[in-house]
Amino acid sequence: MSDFLTSDKLPGLVQAAYIIAAVLFIAALAGLSRHETAKRGNLAGMVGMGLALVATLLLAARRAELPDPLDHWRGLGSTLGVIVVAMLIGAAIGAWRARTVQMTGMPELVAILHSFVGLAAVLVGINSFLDPEAPTIGSLGTIHEVEVFIGVFIGAVTFTGSIVANLKLSAKMKSTPLALPGRHLLNLAIIVLSVALLVWFMNDHDHGIVPLLLMTALALALGFHLVAAIGGGDMPVVVSMLNSYSGWAAAAAGFLLDNDLLIITGSLVGSSGAILSYIMCKAMNRSFISVIAGGFGSDGAVSGEARDYGEHREIQAAEAAELLADATSVVITPGYGMAVAQAQYPVAELTARLRARGVDVRFGIHPVAGRLPGHMNVLLAEARVPYDIVLEMDEINADFASTDVVLVIGANDTVNPAALDEPGSPIAGMPVLEVWHARDVIVFKRSMATGYAGVQNPLFFKENSRMLFGDAKDRVEDIVRALPS
Repeated sequence: MSDFLTSDKLPGLVQAAYIIAAVLFIAALAGLSRHETAKRGNLAGMVGMGLALVATLLLAARRAELPDPLDHWRGLGSTLGVIVVAMLIGAAIGAWRARTVQMTGMPELVAILHSFVGLAAVLVGINSFLDPEAPTIGSLGTIHEVEVFIGVFIGAVTFTGSIVANLKLSAKMKSTPLALPGRHLLNLAIIVLSVALLVWFMNDHDHGIVPLLLMTALALALGFHLVAAIGGGDMPVVVSMLNSYSGWAAAAAGFLLDNDLLIITGSLVGSSGAILSYIMCKAMNRSFISVIAGGFGSDGAVSGEARDYGEHREIQAAEAAELLADATSVVITPGYGMAVAQAQYPVAELTARLRARGVDVRFGIHPVAGRLPGHMNVLLAEARVPYDIVLEMDEINADFASTDVVLVIGANDTVNPAALDEPGSPIAGMPVLEVWHARDVIVFKRSMATGYAGVQNPLFFKENSRMLFGDAKDRVEDIVRALPS
């Protein structure tokens, strides 16, 4: 084993393993782009990560080599022992959370995982600065100091921003935007101060830890404020953007650790997250710069809550079953409420029953339905709803006018006509599923409460809309039982 670790061939083998792992990560991203190939994509990612871990452990073992054989084995055992213990603890926590988390909890789980990456980048950066063997003079020293500073800054912003996203998504913090007086100037002041601290940091090697820690505190505050200032309606974009931040934080850590694969992996995550965020912003008619800058240009006001839209009308499950039995075309638009009720399985059963009767059933998915990109697609795939009847908003919006019945199951803001009709609404300008053009609309909801963005929905009061109150899972099951054989 010792001969293998000291062999000149090991660094080449590790680099080869890193290249293969990088290719597998790219294949994973490609596979995750489609339902049909998502499992293969996940498998490619897992194999790549396993290969990367083994290669990194071998590299750590090589670096633990000491001249004296006895000291070598002690040093090797100590180094690998700490790494293995940390991996086992992390694996145990990860396995436990993966087994216990509900699909409704996935958005906040993803957010908190992003915070771990940010925290890791902060710790790696500070540790790299304190490393006595780190370069401190010449061009290498300058590059290293800039890497440390930027890596810690990105990591700190990601850390607190992700924590705020977790709190908002789990309803432990209000989803309405935090609108501090002069908040944009406050953000700008933090950035300017951070640049000044960078100058101090690079010109005072003896006391560099002071500006580094001061910048860390400012970046932590900036991350908190940036996400706190963004409203609930934009949170899916924020989660995607934080995913991008975590990738860049990982890439920065890769530079500090001189780990090529971590640089590649972080860059892949960072760039793909940024692209997804941009696509989602376009789909929501939101400014990409505005969202990542903490709602820049928005006053954070929430309107439409107190407006009188008239009286809503209710419907019972048996009546809804009659409408569906007489329909020739049905569109189902799911939202976060379906995830909360875990109604995807009875919805899949209802879909199968209607299709068996010759009804054309399709699903309309808004880009930000739920609180995580692709949330509804995962739920429906879990319930084995056929991929070919699950359509995106742009593919189905033109068909609502010729649809007999639309079932809005737990969706609210994504089917809200206020986005098109009320310029003062927090969701104004956001493209929505225009379900109100259908002949009949049945809205599954627990109450008349506003949606996650805190905006009342005029859809509930339209002449062709009926409210079906109660738990979505129970009501769908009631409809399935009431359907004629």
